[in-house]
Amino acid sequence: MKILLVAVDAKYIHTNLAVHSLKAYSEIYGDHINIAQFSINHSKDDILRGIYLEQADVVAFSCYIWNIGLILRVIKSLRKIQPQVKIWFGGPEVSYYPKEYLLKYQELDGIVIGEGEETFYELTQYYLNEGRSLDSIDGIAYKDSAKLQLLNESLSNGITITSPRKSMALDKLPFAYENMESHKNKIIYYESSRGCPYSCSYCLSSANRGVRLRNLDLVKKELKIFLDNMVPQVKFVDRTFNCNKSHAMEIWRFIKENDNGITNFHFEITADLLSQEELKLLESLRPGLIQLEIGVQTTNPDTMKAIKRTVDFKTLSENVKRIKKAHNIHQHLDLIAGLPLEDFASFEKSFNDVYGLKPDQLQLGFLKVLKGSIIEKDCKEYGIVYNDEAPYEVLYTNHLSYDEILELKGICDMVEVYYNSGQFAYSMEYLEHFFDSPMKLYQSLYHYYHKKGLYTLAHSRMRRYEILLDFFKDLIASNKEKSSLEWEVFKEIILFDLCLREGLKNRPDYFGPPIEYHKYRKICDEQKASRARTHLEKFNYDVISCARTGKAIKKNHIILFDYGSRDPLNNSAKIKILLDE
Repeated sequence: MKILLVAVDAKYIHTNLAVHSLKAYSEIYGDHINIAQFSINHSKDDILRGIYLEQADVVAFSCYIWNIGLILRVIKSLRKIQPQVKIWFGGPEVSYYPKEYLLKYQELDGIVIGEGEETFYELTQYYLNEGRSLDSIDGIAYKDSAKLQLLNESLSNGITITSPRKSMALDKLPFAYENMESHKNKIIYYESSRGCPYSCSYCLSSANRGVRLRNLDLVKKELKIFLDNMVPQVKFVDRTFNCNKSHAMEIWRFIKENDNGITNFHFEITADLLSQEELKLLESLRPGLIQLEIGVQTTNPDTMKAIKRTVDFKTLSENVKRIKKAHNIHQHLDLIAGLPLEDFASFEKSFNDVYGLKPDQLQLGFLKVLKGSIIEKDCKEYGIVYNDEAPYEVLYTNHLSYDEILELKGICDMVEVYYNSGQFAYSMEYLEHFFDSPMKLYQSLYHYYHKKGLYTLAHSRMRRYEILLDFFKDLIASNKEKSSLEWEVFKEIILFDLCLREGLKNRPDYFGPPIEYHKYRKICDEQKASRARTHLEKFNYDVISCARTGKAIKKNHIILFDYGSRDPLNNSAKIKILLDE
């Protein structure tokens, strides 16, 4: 008997915690259990081939909104080439409507509902004929062959759903990653808790409130394994990592004391919960040791009430600003478009509120009406219409039209390219002075892309700089109050951005002739600057001050960009002013 656990991840670099946790919990049967890992970038045929070559008797898929469509296509063909194979699903995408999935997809034999480790262990016992019967296993739904064989029995009546599985103590879970070498250079997903104390209506955590914590001694032991193996990044999947202050503090202290100088840790937190003690500890960490994802979602109080979310945005803002001031932690802030009672103007305010905090990344997401979430039941009340297929993304609401959704998607793409990339930091800061609000800047950029036929095309990073120059040229040409002075200033600011990030050997022709290095060779020698890893540029304006003030401030100087010493948070070159004329 051979059982195959199949993971289809969003990216190759990801690890699937679920399948590794299932296998580890059933390690006593490890000789019968294999794992096959793919990504959504694999073709259906590649995944089908990989599964078929395993020649498993049971194939179990880990299902999420990002992979369910591909998995459903795979099992249709898998059933044809291996008609006797047993096909099981598990995961959040299928746990809330198991009967509907079993009725709709004849290829499916059963579904593991909810938390899977103990259920999979007992399912393995059943298939290994160790005295276990399917109806004795809590937390599953399956097609009962005995019932289906009865004359005139409908498929609906042939489905059995067993009693719900009780939540287990997390300390019972063994370490999920038995062979760290096989995860080399991958992002490791890890959990120190399950559940969430909040009940945000758009989130599946709202279906089962309450938090279970893993013993801190176990957590430290496992984190030490990651640190000893120089794992590049560990992502905690804890829904609200800092909901228990002492738990969070102990883990942050441990990774500080055992910092290997390489591993980065990612945490999803609620920033308004941070205490002064926690903030002080966070400020003491090595730059780049951790990064924080902070869900804001909206700043509209009526919307927050409608989605059962409580956030003190004033306190959140103060804490985000304090962390930013320390310049040692990458902060990623989230917003969701399409929430109840939030129209375009309200979302623009939410955008501008969060943008004003200057996070390292601003993620604009669109509401996904997840199966089993509270908001699924609220859709009629708020006029939320969404796609029938995963990921069930909003199409329009009573307050936001489809036209406005398209507009926000265009803005989202511009934010991703020109803000989240970090490549245009000073250029965008300067451009903000020409618009009534930050969101209107990105909206204008989107309209420019659309008007020029650029939006649906692929562009290189270097081409994006050129497009931004053309955008600004059009902007000042249409404004009689603006002059060639702003153009000259912006051209230098965008060159500065280019030099900060790109590791230039030769600058693009549209910036004019390069600096004559031989004139400044002596200065470079004095700085012991390697030509191979540095770049020199001459500027006529104080580009940083110009970007921040929106004014033309003259300053003739030479800047050396050192690509051997980059900022660990934004990857910008270290700069030094060599000559101030």
